Amino acid sequence: MGSFFSSLLGGSGGEGSPESSHVQAFHSSARWQLHLNSLKESPKLMVIDFAATWCGPCRTIEPHIHGLADKYADVSFAKIDVDELPDVAQEFKVQAMPTFVLMKGGKEVDRVIGAKKDELEKKIVKYRATS
Repeated sequence: MGSFFSSLLGGSGGEGSPESSHVQAFHSSARWQLHLNSLKESPKLMVIDFAATWCGPCRTIEPHIHGLADKYADVSFAKIDVDELPDVAQEFKVQAMPTFVLMKGGKEVDRVIGAKKDELEKKIVKYRATS
């Protein structure tokens, strides 16, 4: 919750810390639905990171995700803990972690399963450029 408040206050985390990132973590299905609905009509690319605290590859790729969020400020990054919001994970048919779902205009355009940094960045570049 600290990153949520610090993002409201302009971020107070140190260089490279998750607090200074543009990744928005969701801890309630209701808040997630509001966020998802707000982007359905938007041409903006959204990357949803489905992860779990116990998942080693998720923890390994997390700093890279924060780096991508900082690098591509025109892309919305969201993080969902599959144990915290299993209904959301089920809605997106997530079966492995990490899974990255890329959405545009409320529709899934692609996904990356696994901690594949280069593949994820290539897809972000591809879909953020298309309108």
